Amino acid sequence: MDYFLQQLINGVTLGSIYGLIAIGYTMVYGIIGMINFAHGDIFMVGSFLALIMVVAFGVTAAMPLTLLILVLLGILVVAMVLTSVWGWTVERLAYRPLRGSFRLAPLITAIGMSITLQNFVQLSQGARNKPVQPLISGGFTLMGGDGSDGSFVVQLSYLQILIIVVTTVLMIGFTMLINKTSLGRAQRACEQDRKMASLIGVNVDRTISLTFVMGAALAAVAGLMFLLYYGVIDFYIGFLAGVKAFTAAVLGGIGSLPGAMLGGLLIGLIETFWSGYFSVEYKDVAAFSILAIVLIFLPEGLLGKPEVEKV
Repeated sequence: MDYFLQQLINGVTLGSIYGLIAIGYTMVYGIIGMINFAHGDIFMVGSFLALIMVVAFGVTAAMPLTLLILVLLGILVVAMVLTSVWGWTVERLAYRPLRGSFRLAPLITAIGMSITLQNFVQLSQGARNKPVQPLISGGFTLMGGDGSDGSFVVQLSYLQILIIVVTTVLMIGFTMLINKTSLGRAQRACEQDRKMASLIGVNVDRTISLTFVMGAALAAVAGLMFLLYYGVIDFYIGFLAGVKAFTAAVLGGIGSLPGAMLGGLLIGLIETFWSGYFSVEYKDVAAFSILAIVLIFLPEGLLGKPEVEKV
């Protein structure tokens, strides 16, 4: 039971990171019906921007706690802004000119942008792994004592709490934004019919650009959380995390924000439990197998809605 609880905590933490990335996929698909395969690399860019600022400001765990929190909060805000600029630039240069083209063209462009971002970061930052010292340490011991008697110790770190809380707050905030604000109404109008939305006064181009910006900002948050949690990044993490997040978005129901978060949690839990109880080499096989099984019986995903053909 102790080991199960620890794996549950680890799985929820990993799934929270996947869920933040998956929201970017599902928001873009919900409005323009396109999978932004460069989104995983936007997450990678956000991680590197956060790392550069951590190194530039000399952030260490020895700093006073209040100062450390303020500095990390500032790094998060700056990383979100800069990563959002990247997201806006990618949409403006690579996707908008092809919006009226045949559906395969934006898909090819998305893959091309993914490769471009990977190689740009590889050339500018190097191909080696970039480690960072643990900045947030400590936590709570939930079960098992101190481990001196051979029992398994169940720990919940402060960083895991931070990741879960930040993810929950952002999920609630973005859900309210989509459901309660004028921007959210514009996004839902574009999702239903972009041409009709433009006829009633919605600025479709601006709405789509803001959707890319919002997705990139969430990817930056996930990038910083990933950096703090694992302590090492490289130029290839965007592809791996992007594939997992895309899988999470499809599993939860592409186009659904709660579905994206649910899918991210499920993928994180599947990977963690499979790695803990079976072979770690086959954790990806397990995740994709569950996806295939779910889609056989629920083609729209767990929380997805069937697509209504407009006539």
